[in-house]
Amino acid sequence: MTIAPPDLSVFETLESEVRSYCRGWPTVFDRARGSRLYDEDGHVYLDFFAGAGSLNYGHNNPVLKRALLDHLERDGVTQGLDMATTAKRTFLETFQNLVLRPRDLPYKVMFPGPTGTNAVEAALKLARKVKGRESVVSFTNAFHGMSLGSLAVTGNAFKRAGAGVPLVHAVPLPYDGYLDRSDRSNRSDLSDRSDELAEFLWLERLLEDRGSGLDTPAAVIVETVQGEGGVHVARPEWLRALAALCERRDMLLIVDDIQMGCGRTGAFFSFEEAGIVPDIVTVSKSISGYGLPMSLTLFKPELDVWAPGEHNGTFRGNNPAFVTSAAALAAYWADDQTEKQTLVRGEQVEQALLALVDEHRDAVHRGRGLVWGVEFTDRGRASAVCRRAFELGLLLETSGPEDEVVKLLPPLTVTPDELDEGLRVLARAVRETA
Repeated sequence: MTIAPPDLSVFETLESEVRSYCRGWPTVFDRARGSRLYDEDGHVYLDFFAGAGSLNYGHNNPVLKRALLDHLERDGVTQGLDMATTAKRTFLETFQNLVLRPRDLPYKVMFPGPTGTNAVEAALKLARKVKGRESVVSFTNAFHGMSLGSLAVTGNAFKRAGAGVPLVHAVPLPYDGYLDRSDRSNRSDLSDRSDELAEFLWLERLLEDRGSGLDTPAAVIVETVQGEGGVHVARPEWLRALAALCERRDMLLIVDDIQMGCGRTGAFFSFEEAGIVPDIVTVSKSISGYGLPMSLTLFKPELDVWAPGEHNGTFRGNNPAFVTSAAALAAYWADDQTEKQTLVRGEQVEQALLALVDEHRDAVHRGRGLVWGVEFTDRGRASAVCRRAFELGLLLETSGPEDEVVKLLPPLTVTPDELDEGLRVLARAVRETA
């Protein structure tokens, strides 16, 4: 019996060539639940992509769905711009009581617009406004978004080229381990290497030398784990050294927690492990919990120098997202069980990847919590692995500037059995593409 291929004609003839994910997953998805998606022909796919990290609690999470349906059925506000609404108040109170106060974080909350890149744009604009300076320090292989300000602090050459205009006012520095990355993977002795803080000494020397040609930046923006950049993990001591440098040199520290926040690395914020308190934090993706557009820019109260309406956006008042976000926080962050479970699941993944790279010596792995990457010596191998995994019923994406890394990003709600299933499929796809 011949199975007809999925009807992709309208996407191919009408939708722009800019479409991306659908090229690697050539089917038409119809419904989803938990850790699985189903296409129109009834094929089942285990999801180790989780909406690029926007579905930390899985697809159509029943707790969040019930809260959303209740809100809609009672004609709750859907679009409120920045008006005061019941849904926004509930979210703010829940976020303060379950996230900010338990971590002794004093942040003000800004709703800059519905996307991660808008949160970054707001953070950059605010830092420049507060400090009265233009430049911002960013890092190699960083990814902060696709609008012009965010692209200026993004490292990927392909994405930067799409801007069409010069991207300025950014100073790139090597990320933790960038200078000797070939030696970093699968090693446990990195914390002993004091030479890996040399880039900070270099920056400090430039800042203190009036002949260096470098004006003091307004801020430094960093990801604690570079997801799109290839799953590179910064050490806690590196992050602490960066925070100390910012304090010494009167620069604001911005942590982009758009993909790694909301529990992806274990704690709610990915910077908690390092024991630092950034001046500004950007949050998006899974803050709504349900995959609804929502983002936050958090900052210390003394930085709240905005004039009313100075940064705005029509859809910053997405009330259904406030509803599902509050429900997610109440269901998963009222205690430390989600954090503990994520760390246990992460150990499960790491053990499987240790066995995989032991079998395939051309591969290395790295990660934290429930974000992991497998990089191959053959730069095209990751794409082949992801294609074969799709054929076997597993959704994986590549990351890194050359798509050289297989990235694992399952929902935080994934079960141990589902993790085992997906890891077995990954191992098979690696073997079959050797």
